[in-house]
Amino acid sequence: MSIGRWTRRQAMRAGMTSAAFAALPGTQAAAQVAAGGERGLPGGGYAWNVEAVGYCDMDDRPAFKMAIREVAGRWYLYTGHFWDSGWSVVDVTDPARPEVAAFVPGPADTWTLQVDLSGTTMVTALEQIFPNFGGDPDAEFEDGVLIWDIEEPLRPKRLGRFRTGGTGTHRNHYPGGRYVHLAAGLPGHTGNIYMILDIADRRRPREAGRWWVPGQRDDEASEQGGAATAAPPGHGFCCPTGVDVSLHGPAYVAGHHAYLPYGAAGMVVLDISEVSRPTLVSTLRFSPPFHSRFGVHSVLPLPERGIAFANSENVTYAEGAAHHNSIIDITNPAEPYLLSLFPEPVPPENAPYDDFTTRGGWRGPHNINHHQHHPDVERQGNLFYVAHFNAGLRIYDVSHVRLPREVGYFLPPEPRRRYGPMPEDRLVTQTEDVVVDRRGYIYISDKNQGVWILRYTGPRGAEPDTTSQSSSRTP
Repeated sequence: MSIGRWTRRQAMRAGMTSAAFAALPGTQAAAQVAAGGERGLPGGGYAWNVEAVGYCDMDDRPAFKMAIREVAGRWYLYTGHFWDSGWSVVDVTDPARPEVAAFVPGPADTWTLQVDLSGTTMVTALEQIFPNFGGDPDAEFEDGVLIWDIEEPLRPKRLGRFRTGGTGTHRNHYPGGRYVHLAAGLPGHTGNIYMILDIADRRRPREAGRWWVPGQRDDEASEQGGAATAAPPGHGFCCPTGVDVSLHGPAYVAGHHAYLPYGAAGMVVLDISEVSRPTLVSTLRFSPPFHSRFGVHSVLPLPERGIAFANSENVTYAEGAAHHNSIIDITNPAEPYLLSLFPEPVPPENAPYDDFTTRGGWRGPHNINHHQHHPDVERQGNLFYVAHFNAGLRIYDVSHVRLPREVGYFLPPEPRRRYGPMPEDRLVTQTEDVVVDRRGYIYISDKNQGVWILRYTGPRGAEPDTTSQSSSRTP
């Protein structure tokens, strides 16, 4: 398909008119997104039960992780970046006219991918850039996390820094209050481990507790019982020291439990009643049968419904074991078990490829609408949103936890410019992150294009189950 070059100026001129498409009766086929024209939206791509509202080219700095915040009637999207060190603040008050309102430069030769916030505090990660993303293994970089005051939304003020040593931190969780939950690459450890950071004094953060899978610390044997695991061979994408047992993060906190997506070690549940001494509650392994590297990439627990969502991250190209997107019963956190698997995306009938495994780039689920601790994020209910790499945004009805079903998708047009070395094969869509605000606007990012702003237009489904033992009938 052919699309023209789009600009931030075009997007800002766009009106509220949007490219809206309905499902063909009885199918998941969709109309192809029309050319942008006067709307300023890029042409190409596919949509079903989703309309494109706006687009921001991010001033040619593709975004990665995102967080949303409303202040005095104005809406701000905070983003990290893939190929640029620093953070952007995008004014999305009018979603049809998004504008980069501020950019804060970050340290040289350092990844600043990750961002989380609560209230007027923002936490951003500092990490060594991986070689396959263009990083120089010999370059000096900054590690750890930065703590910011964002009371003035467009003028973040740096308050403090915590240094972890090692490779820094990857995906962290800040639900507000005193503690930040880190996925930290520390000296003397293989892979990322769990660290609890006390930021009661924002200017002097300090470690409050830590936990790791036995065998990760260099002076330990690989097998010590309990949650111990032998480290599988191989080079981990988020684990540059070369193993698959690594906390990808975020460690998501629900009550006195922390749910950890721990790669090949599976989903790990800890009791953090005493933050200085986290204790193991349970593990649920997914590898095998699913792939080992990032066997569990994300976990979102919903204790009030007795379930958790979990998914892997598949960083291979048309090879290897299958990935998964799952619903888990956590009624008893000490005995979690698998309830169901999400259906795999199917390409539109008129797409120029037969499946997403071989179309190029990474495939499978990646990030989800994770920031349920944000008051300005849509609460997890019937609809579950997944950034699905080369399959774009996928939306599922999860009102029946034994039978999740797809109810909408948005496949962005292919990028026209390569900003960085990923994906390593073809230049195709790589939808990375998704955030949904409480107005219902959906934001998705990509390795090699800007941020799309979307809206779901399909059915909302039945009321969600309050227990995991629901009927599997179609609602």
